[in-house]
Amino acid sequence: MLRKPHTRRFLAALLVILGAALLFLAPETWAGVLLLALGILIEAVGIAIGHRG
Repeated sequence: MLRKPHTRRFLAALLVILGAALLFLAPETWAGVLLLALGILIEAVGIAIGHRG
């Protein structure tokens, strides 16, 4: 997908930070559960992109 290691690392770090922000800012309602799941998914994608290289 991404061949340049610098771009891949930057995208991976950005996704992990975005996922962590969603985890941290999720409210304690049903919408928070959705944000929590979305944050976990985004972090997992970021970690997978980071480990591909």
